[in-house]
Amino acid sequence: MKKLIISISIISAVFSAQAQSGYDAVLQKIEENSTTLSALREQMEAQKLGARTGIFPANPEVEFNYLWGNPNSIGNRTDFAVHQSFDFPTAYAHRSRIADLQSVNAELAYKAERINVLLTAKQVCIELAYFNALASEYAARLQNAERIAAAFKIRFDAGEISVLENNRAQMNVVTVQTEISLIEAERASLLSELRRLNGGNEFSIFNFQFSISELPNDFEDWYSSAEAKNPVLQYVSSQIEIQRQQVRLNQALGLPRFSAGYMSETVVGEQFRGVSVGVSVPLWENKNRVREAQAQVRVSEMALEDSKLQFYNRLQSVHLKASTLQQNAINLRQSLTTYGNEPLLKRALDAGEISLLNYLLETEYYYDAMNRVLEAERDFELAAAELWAVEL
Repeated sequence: MKKLIISISIISAVFSAQAQSGYDAVLQKIEENSTTLSALREQMEAQKLGARTGIFPANPEVEFNYLWGNPNSIGNRTDFAVHQSFDFPTAYAHRSRIADLQSVNAELAYKAERINVLLTAKQVCIELAYFNALASEYAARLQNAERIAAAFKIRFDAGEISVLENNRAQMNVVTVQTEISLIEAERASLLSELRRLNGGNEFSIFNFQFSISELPNDFEDWYSSAEAKNPVLQYVSSQIEIQRQQVRLNQALGLPRFSAGYMSETVVGEQFRGVSVGVSVPLWENKNRVREAQAQVRVSEMALEDSKLQFYNRLQSVHLKASTLQQNAINLRQSLTTYGNEPLLKRALDAGEISLLNYLLETEYYYDAMNRVLEAERDFELAAAELWAVEL
């Protein structure tokens, strides 16, 4: 327990003396080391390569025939042919455009997943900042509890107080130590989660503290910028353009296909060489494909409108929640500063003006209020992190 207390004291001292500029350094490390993001980057590159597959003309066909004559007197026959088929020329332009848009969407899908990973990491950092602050608070409470317990032990040995008073003072120390152990367990769990997000690598600095987050003054103006930066909405918008290009592609595939080639035929005493051309009339193969693609455009447009509505309502709700939490945290801390009685209670206890039981009951109000302040600040930071997630 002594080692634990010393560890908390050191962390708390560094925590107080070295304010962090935020969580950017941690998030940058996680972006570099995350195995999840590494796999997603590889997946993105594979999707880009996949998007460029199948956009070129069909493979040329080479045909060779060697035919034995019967009867033998007529000799053998040799045929050779090379054919290349082509879609209507505009189809290749549409395929190339679709491939470019699909590559863009692969990047947007990665950006959306990247934001999710970094937001999770930032939320872990905020939770760590909360438990760091809680550890610092309980370290001070433990020092006070040990001071009181030592003083009461001396008074008990001198016969000035009863065993009940002495036991109550000693139990107060044990209670605070138990809370510190629980806090350390939570911190260890969060640090383990942070290591997981960092690809199993340790962090040299983890003395996070709450950053001073700001909220948009005008939500509507800010939302326009946030909407433009949201990779999910960009993805759906790009998907609409892909579907529109698919309509044009299917229209182009409804036009005739062409083929051209070279042929030669050799028999005894005769040889024929020349070119061959052909046309494929698309009567049935692409039936309803244009209408299907047009329907997909309408589906994507409806999905975009729904996504925008969900995104707006979600951010509006988070903004309202964050504003309320921010005001609550400010009011609670101001009230604690103005009306906190802990110094007065300490002097009254030391002077023997109040009993230990009354002191513990009164300080419990102060401690509860302090815990609520830290919880409100944590909850505000979590809400603000979600609000600004598109900036990660």
